[in-house]
This record gives sequence, structure tokens and C-alpha cells, in this order.
Amino acid sequence: MSLFKKTILPGQTIGIIGGGQLGRMMAMSAKAQGFRIAVLDPIEDSPCGQVADVKIIGEYDNMEAIKQLAEVSDVITYEFENINAETLNWLCENANVPQGSSVLSITQDRVKEKEAIQAAGTRVAPYAVIQSVEDFYANIEKLGFPAVLKTATGGYDGKGQYVIKDQEDIEKAKDLLGHGICVLEQFIPFAKEISVIIFRSPAGETAVLPVGENIHQDNILHQTIVPARISATAEGKALDAAAQIAEALELVGTLAVEMFLSADNEIYINELAPRPHNSGHYSIEACETSQFEQHIRAVCNWPLGSTKLLKPALMVNILGEHQTPLLNEIPSLTDWKVHLYGKKEAKFKRKMGHVTLLRNNVEEALNEVGKSNIWAKAAEKIGG
Repeated sequence: MSLFKKTILPGQTIGIIGGGQLGRMMAMSAKAQGFRIAVLDPIEDSPCGQVADVKIIGEYDNMEAIKQLAEVSDVITYEFENINAETLNWLCENANVPQGSSVLSITQDRVKEKEAIQAAGTRVAPYAVIQSVEDFYANIEKLGFPAVLKTATGGYDGKGQYVIKDQEDIEKAKDLLGHGICVLEQFIPFAKEISVIIFRSPAGETAVLPVGENIHQDNILHQTIVPARISATAEGKALDAAAQIAEALELVGTLAVEMFLSADNEIYINELAPRPHNSGHYSIEACETSQFEQHIRAVCNWPLGSTKLLKPALMVNILGEHQTPLLNEIPSLTDWKVHLYGKKEAKFKRKMGHVTLLRNNVEEALNEVGKSNIWAKAAEKIGG
């Protein structure tokens, strides 16, 4: 039996590259099933490190640390995209990495990602690859205003991108070109932002979470509403698009597919993430199998679980400025599922945790969160 098809059983060790909150929740799910966890992270007291059995302290491109992780792990996965290619290639040749390197390589580069999305038969917003100032000027005329300039690599949570609304923004946006190749996208006037999280096992079995409706503030996810308030037609198109991409990429593990939904129910793929995703956190309580358990099942070559939605849900992110208002209100919060990630310092705009509300309908949950004033109080404090 090849390493790729090897089934990992409780008592064996899952190695995780990255010690953030996604690694933490992945580890907690795995430990509930009886696995041991090894984590590689530069920080000694990382969120995942706090719950791991083995902590390897080192940078992600430190080959000695990588070799240590390989030695103690029966299977290796990762919680974020920005892993050094040389490092990952070595691991794929010398350890059990069922996800391989192909999907990660594609999603690390917006140019490759867009090409792969289109090759799968799905749609992206009109775009141009920008390698020089001349490219930028030529293509902003073709694509028009508004447009979005994004670095091809390294961006997340709104970093590495600039919205160009008019001629005055062109000079400001040009600074991004100093970071290397960029992508200039035509701005899609979307009705909603949605996401689909799909899972695929080494045997090709797939499962998918219900479509999530996402609300962003300052380019950071604020809320995920499930079920998404969209038509059955739009839901079907979103699920079909995610399935097409997962199949074309020969996915193993988890893929989050972020999408724009236009007013006429057309789907445009925005971004891919080959890991559990912020917009799937609601699944911990709201689905029969959470995204984290499902990811562990996929990389360990287990049958995938049911993703049935047990109850309508609302997930709201807790950023640094929200943590104290939340903690002050905890004695009065009935049936709020509170998740904090163990980060020592509550920095502005830093993801510190999330809450999930399961209610009879999503409007009830939205109204309850609004009445709590937790997020409004934080905004008032920042504003004044």
C-alpha cells in the first residue's frame, strides 16, 4: 500500500504545519478522535501548540525543523497556504502528505489560480496580469473603473490589494507593483458574497458544507450566515462550481471556494483556499460533521462524514477590538457558542475567536447579535 493510500488510525500522529487557530481547531477535532498531534510553528505558545502533544519550534522553511516534523508524524497537513515550495516538495518525497503540492502551488499564486479556475470550466471576473507600470495603465483603460489590483502572491484579509475607484486612485495603487507581479480585476457588482467548502478523500469521495453567505467589513470576514439567503438556482450553481474545481484539481483534503453572486444569479469565483476556512467555523456546532473533523477524515483516508445542517446558524468573528466587550457580556449570553483561540495579545483587527448562534432561523440570530451591541460598542470606541 502506498503512503498516499495509507489509512491513519487513532493513536498515530498527525503533523500540522502552522500553529494558528485553524491548526488549533483541527488538532482539537483530531484529539477527540484519539490522534496525537505534532505542530511546527515559530512561536512556542501558539494556539495549536497549546493543545499539541509535540511542539517543534522553527520557521516553516527551516529544513531541520521540517525533518523533525516528518520523523514524528504518520501524516502531515497544513493550516495555511504560504509554505515554501522547496520545503513542501521535500515533504512530499520523504513523508506522507496526502494533499500533495499541486493544489497548494496553484492557490499560492493568483495568476495560476485564475487559470486553474477557468480550466475547470468555471468563471472568474475579467482580469489582466500586470508585470509593469505600462501593463497597469494599458489594462486599467480596458477593464475600466472600479477595478481591484492584487499582488499575485502573499495577500490575505484585504492585505496586498487596492480598490481603484477613479483616476486619483491609480497613483496610490501603483505602490503594489513594487511587490512583484499583480493581477488587475474588473470589479464585479455582486449581490452577495458566498462560499462553498468541499472535501475530497484520496479515493475521490466528496462531501460539501451548506453554502455560506458572507458579510465582510474592512476586507475581513465579519459574519457567515447559513443557510445562505439565496435562490435554489444560485445554490445549485455554487455547489456545481465547487465540485468542478475540486475534481479538476484532484483535491485531497479541504478546499474553500469563495464566490461572488451577481443579481442575475451568475457565479464568479473569487479565491480558493486549500484548508479549513473562517466561513466554515459554524460547522463545529451546526453540522453533523464539522469542517475540521472532515479535513482529518480526508487526510487520514477515512470515509467522509455527513455534512447535514442541524440548525440555521450565524457565525460572527471576534477581532481584537471585540474581545473585551464580548467577555463583559458573557454572563448574559444564553446559548452562544464562544470560541477563543488562546492568543495572548488582542490586537486591532486580529482574529481572536468567533461565536456561533444556532437559532430557529437566521433572522432571529442576526437580531440577537445586533441587540447585544458587542460589535457596535467596539466600533463606537474606535470612532471616538
